Formats: sequence, C-alpha cells, structure tokens
Amino acid sequence: MTDLSDNRSRQPREQVQLAHRQYYAVPAERVVTAPGRVNLIGEHTDYNDGFVLPLAINFNAAVAASRRSDRRIRAVALDLGSQVEIDLDAEPRFDQSAPWSNYLRGVLSELHIGGYPLQGADLTISGDVPQGAGLSSSAALEMALVRALLAISGAPIEATAAALIGQAAENNFVGCNCGIMDQLISAQGRCGHALLIDCRDLTLRSVPLPKQAALLIVNSNISRKLVDGEYNTRRQQCEAVASHMGVPALRDVDMAALLAVEHELGELEFRRARHVVSENARTEDTAQALIAGDLIRVGEYMAQSHASMRDDFDITVAEIDTLVAIIKSVIGDSGGTRMTGGGFGGCVVSLFPAELLPAVVAAVKEQYPRLTGLEPTLFECEAVNGAFVDSL
Repeated sequence: MTDLSDNRSRQPREQVQLAHRQYYAVPAERVVTAPGRVNLIGEHTDYNDGFVLPLAINFNAAVAASRRSDRRIRAVALDLGSQVEIDLDAEPRFDQSAPWSNYLRGVLSELHIGGYPLQGADLTISGDVPQGAGLSSSAALEMALVRALLAISGAPIEATAAALIGQAAENNFVGCNCGIMDQLISAQGRCGHALLIDCRDLTLRSVPLPKQAALLIVNSNISRKLVDGEYNTRRQQCEAVASHMGVPALRDVDMAALLAVEHELGELEFRRARHVVSENARTEDTAQALIAGDLIRVGEYMAQSHASMRDDFDITVAEIDTLVAIIKSVIGDSGGTRMTGGGFGGCVVSLFPAELLPAVVAAVKEQYPRLTGLEPTLFECEAVNGAFVDSL
C-alpha cells in the first residue's frame, strides 16, 4: 500500500513487539496482526443475510502477548496511552473510562461463553487502521485479540469461528448490532482478491481484482457522530419490513415482491428495503463483472450503489457526495467510485485503471479542500491476507 498523505515510519507489528518488552520487561511470545477492510459493494446487506464484496487492506491492528502465571489480563493501548487490568474470573463490566477496552472485555466474555480456555496474559496493542473512517478498526482489533488470547492459551480456533466471536463481542457487549462482514474479511482475507461473502451461510468465493487497476481509498475526514445509533435504526427498519413480508430477512425478497407490497409499507420503510434488495443483486453482479475483468460494468454498479445509499438509505453526506463526484469526473466510465462503510462520513472507495491514479489524486487534493474546507487523506491500497499469528 502507498500512503499518499504521510509516511508511516513503523508498522504496528514492530511497534507492539518493541513496546511489549519496555512495558512488561519480558519479550512477546506471540504477535498477531489483523487487517482492516474496505467494502467494494454490498452496504448494509450483511445483517440482512445478503451478499457483500469486501477485501482486507494492509492497515492492521496488532497485539503482542506473553503469558502470566496468574488469572489476570493486563493490556496497554499504545496509541491512546491507556492501560487496563482485568480479572479473568470476574464478570466483565462495561468500562466508560476506557472505551477501547470494551472490545477486549467483550472478546473475553464471548470466549468464556464459548468454553475456550484462557490464560492470564500481558497484551500490548497498536494499530494503523484509521478510526471512525468506516474501515473496520474495531473488527481488526477484535480479530487480533481473539487470535492473541487463544494463541497464548494454546487453544486453536478456526477463522470463521474467530469472526463469530468478534461479532458477538460487538453485538452483545459493545452494543453495535453489526453484521458478520467486517470480522469475517479480517479473519479470512486473501491476497489480491475480494471475497464474495454469503452472510447467511458464511460461504466465501474469491474474486480476483484486476491486476492493472488502482484501488484508492479517500477518507473524507468528516466527524462521524451517532453512527451506531443510526446503524441500529437502519437494521430495525429492515427487520420490520422482512417481518411484514413474512420472511426471515430481506435476503429472501426480490424487487418484484417488494414492489407488490409497496402500498402496505411506509415510504421510509419501502426505501430502506429497496436499497437492500437492489444492493444484493448489484453485489453479485459486481463479482461477476470483476471475474470478467469488466471495469466499465463495475463502475455502473458502484454508481448505482452510491445513489441508492444516498437516496434510499440516507447514509451519505454532502462531503462524501462531493468526493464521489470529483473522482467520477476524472475516471468517467472506466471505473467506479462510491461511499463505503456504515455511512455519515468515512471513506470513498474507487477502482479504476492505474494510469489514472495521478490525475485522480491531483483532482481530489485540489478540489475537495476548496469545495468543502476539509483536507482528504488518500491511500492507494492492496488486498492482503487475513489475521495471522507470529510465534517469536
């Protein structure tokens, strides 16, 4: 990955390994890295049992771990300068004073519920997945924590099972009713590929990315507020329509069936459902277009997706729409661009011929600050493998 905004002098894996010895006076026994993700298409479809098309990116959360002889977890978050200590035999409680630690507490709770053996451990945590940008810094942290805690305890776990633990931690302890996509791609990512994920049965299909295409993420640097509350509201609206139609999830609804009951639904609920139903179809179509190497079709589907998120799901903001327009004005029909993530700010993802990258970067850096008063952060990314454990 090329960071087009500033140079990262040291990777999270190196940071936690060096800092671990400084904090605890012992070397780390394991270092786990887990990537963030960007979703090419398939937004708010995962909790509707639908399809998503994400890829793991080489921004990572990293956790260094060493064993303790007692039943305590000590953890330091390097990026926040914050430390916590947790008794493995006490019931986990939500910590308002150190919100980051609730991801750790939630993971510990779900591992305990799942019957996994846990060893006391010292943990050192860092990461470079941009927070609040819709690139799944929380899922990366959850996957790194699950793998580190179990590696130090000598307990194996399969990648999909680890993803389900992370999702449960976020749903049941942290309080965000996310779907499975973020954790699953962080656990299962494949170098050079996106993954078409069926969020109902968790089957995966590798989808190759065009070798001569640039993958650019632009962070709008919008301050995202009340995102979890809005996310949960959208989920409730979708579930209400599925219940009205007598199906388990909107995955089971096609556009003809939805249009047949439009008169029975409120205008808002209909638009929410129309986004999900149409987005599911677009996601599968985009995967087929990528397999065929057809960036023009990919661009059409990404444009439709962005319009649907803007008009039916109401999750874009003016600055995000501006970014999409700037990029589209450069790449034209040769590729695609859209908002990615939960919405209300965050990032735009674009896929287009690599030779256009300098022109796209120049346009974004010149036009976005002039039109919005904000500075963008740009990253040229690549698809990487999912979480892995280093034995030191």
